[in-house]
Amino acid sequence: MSATMPPALQLEALSYAYARGRPALQDVSFSVPPGSFTALLGPNGAGKTTLLSLVTRLFQAPGGRVLVCGHDLRQAPRAALGAMGVVFQQLTLDLDLTVIQNLRYSALLHGLSGTLARTRIEEALARAGLEERGRTMVRALSGGMRRRLEIARGLLHEPRLLVLDEPTVGLDVDSRREIVAEVHAFCREKGLAVLWTTHLIDEVWPEDRLVVLHGGRVRAAGSVREVMGKANAGSVGEAFGALTRGKAA
Repeated sequence: MSATMPPALQLEALSYAYARGRPALQDVSFSVPPGSFTALLGPNGAGKTTLLSLVTRLFQAPGGRVLVCGHDLRQAPRAALGAMGVVFQQLTLDLDLTVIQNLRYSALLHGLSGTLARTRIEEALARAGLEERGRTMVRALSGGMRRRLEIARGLLHEPRLLVLDEPTVGLDVDSRREIVAEVHAFCREKGLAVLWTTHLIDEVWPEDRLVVLHGGRVRAAGSVREVMGKANAGSVGEAFGALTRGKAA
């Protein structure tokens, strides 16, 4: 990977407060290097979903900057969003369409049509292990299959950054582990940058980059080893406990 490439995602001094509420995010800054798997780890209520809402332009921060592959989200939203694939925490598939129909609709939204769309959809089905489920209604899929489909859909336009908001919530242990491993493998093999938010320590792998968010603030960021060193801890769990202990503010 070229050293001159900009970060896949760069956040600069982002803050956000809901109406009449305490700040949800306060001066958040960190980056996701190209080709890296970056885990955004924080307890429930830490501000992870709010942060991803800013990154995906569902919300707009009053200040600070979001850059996706060098594109400023505020000044060049089309280029920034086009470089990003997103998997939201809440299911966004149409349950009353088939697997293929969901993918076709997404392809059209990204300007893919004809042979290219068909090729990408075939590749997506193979990647998700859903080759035999193309004509199945999404409503009939298991939770794990739905998540695989959402991830495949998020990659359909070949983004350089994939953002996932607690994508394993509600899944059984085996499905959760399989999806974590599959996204790590895709990141490693394809050079895709990933920002994966979670409150589950076991979803963080030793080779990952790690950002610990608590009370709307970044408590530590860097390699797993660096974060453990900052917390003077012998494991990710110990580091997480030390960095999120006490009051959030």
